[in-house]
Amino acid sequence: MASADSFGFLPLGAIIQGFQINGKNIVQSFSTPDLYKEYNSPFFGETIGRIANRVSGAKINSLNGKSYQLAANNGPNSLHGGNVGWGKREFDGPKRVTRHGKDAVLFTLTSPDGEEGYPGTLEVRVWYTQGKEQDKGIEKAVLEIEYEAELVGDSANETVVAMTNHSYFNLTQGASIAGTQVTLSTSKHQVLDSTGIPTGPIEDYPGVTASKPFTLGADKPDIDDCFIVNAEASSIPVDTRGLPIKKLAEFYHPDSKLHLEVSSTEPAFQFYTGKYIDVPALEGDPARGARSGFCVEPSRYVDAVNIPEYQGMVLLKKGEKYGSKIVYRGWEG
Repeated sequence: MASADSFGFLPLGAIIQGFQINGKNIVQSFSTPDLYKEYNSPFFGETIGRIANRVSGAKINSLNGKSYQLAANNGPNSLHGGNVGWGKREFDGPKRVTRHGKDAVLFTLTSPDGEEGYPGTLEVRVWYTQGKEQDKGIEKAVLEIEYEAELVGDSANETVVAMTNHSYFNLTQGASIAGTQVTLSTSKHQVLDSTGIPTGPIEDYPGVTASKPFTLGADKPDIDDCFIVNAEASSIPVDTRGLPIKKLAEFYHPDSKLHLEVSSTEPAFQFYTGKYIDVPALEGDPARGARSGFCVEPSRYVDAVNIPEYQGMVLLKKGEKYGSKIVYRGWEG
């Protein structure tokens, strides 16, 4: 595990393996890469690509003037890049670099033309910049993630990209996230069908008010939905790194006194309360079951690739760059 300060990473999937706050790891993880390879069906800590979330019908309907069949690995749909998405690939790295004047680690990956059905060869870069902030006498651990991808070679003139990180957070230091206080920056979400594909409308999520805290119980609310931060779809570029970093969500547990803030340049985020986690006890790692962690996955709209008015936010053309930023802050107090 490559680590500095409060964080640990793996070349496999450029995975976030550790996020320590005063010696307490707040992300779900496995102790060895081999365990990730065999048991990581929940995507603990993975870098997700080419397309985070679901693609309807496991098919890109129109790109480069034709359609592309993808792996149907989530009912009728394709999920998180297919059977072997980027979170299951070995990245090169970590390489210690300077990024924007700060010490960082860089992971790189070449995704070949046709991988998991997607067109075009991509060069992919993931930077992790770790640091500390002092805020009114409280020290906060900060992790900045920057994603970049660009088409290389002549295999395709355009492809689609929507990356995110799939860490599961647990502030309770126990088996369940119950009791965690959640504040989301928006109540707007994409209305979904029974397979997790948007039906079109963007509406308020029942029981959620923007910037008003609510508490996760033992089994409710059961959330696995994409919340919309920027509803002006036509204004969202394929590279969001030039946009302001906005706070998407904040979390606190009154027993552990642990806090987490998630910010990003992204127009949306999937919030998932971990209903389907099912990992046995392994080599000293405890069993992880339903609601043993929650995810905040900043990204683009779900199925944007197949919705003409949304496709621009994921459409990467030759000579352009895809980009996004995510910032995590964690502290105790």
